[in-house]
Amino acid sequence: MIKLAACAGILGPALFGFVLTTLTILKYDFLLALGWHPRSPPTFDWPSGLALGDNGWVMTLTFILSGLMMTIFASGLRLSLPRSRVTLISTLTLSLAGLALAGLAFTTDPTLRSTPVTWHGRLHDLSFVLLGITLMPSMILLGFAFRQDVFWRSLSSYTWGTALLAVPTFSLKGSVFYIFLFAVLVWCEVIAMRLKSKIETQTLQ
Repeated sequence: MIKLAACAGILGPALFGFVLTTLTILKYDFLLALGWHPRSPPTFDWPSGLALGDNGWVMTLTFILSGLMMTIFASGLRLSLPRSRVTLISTLTLSLAGLALAGLAFTTDPTLRSTPVTWHGRLHDLSFVLLGITLMPSMILLGFAFRQDVFWRSLSSYTWGTALLAVPTFSLKGSVFYIFLFAVLVWCEVIAMRLKSKIETQTLQ
């Protein structure tokens, strides 16, 4: 289970980043038509707008797969970290963040539109809010969980620093939102690589 979790933690952010970048390039003109601009805030409908129009199913599927892999990754962390209340709460909250990420598969409504809000658009917005109120607290709590184990302790300050950067950039529209995505994706990769390293160390022993 821990090996699977490490693989999910490594693959999930890489997949999300690759699809996000590729679709943004391929659907650049479509995004501009939605009112998005890569540098000028507010950056309407990005990245959620990638699920609209041609090949939108690719982004929808990526939301689901990335969210499920985050949930699996959280389960592996729970098994790897010392048993404690903070470990349980932090990894459970990270699992909920994964489910919220998967919930972004409910198709968003374009920000600039003449049609009423749809039920799936409301669920998409709700999932986005839930992602914010679960991901950042889970990172803060994981920082405390990491301090309980010498193998993980060096990542405690890094985790808190990433959370400190992610909190203000998550809710802001514009180029700073890219900072949030980059910081969180890199953090997931770093933590997953450390989990993989722990498995390899235990195997050698």
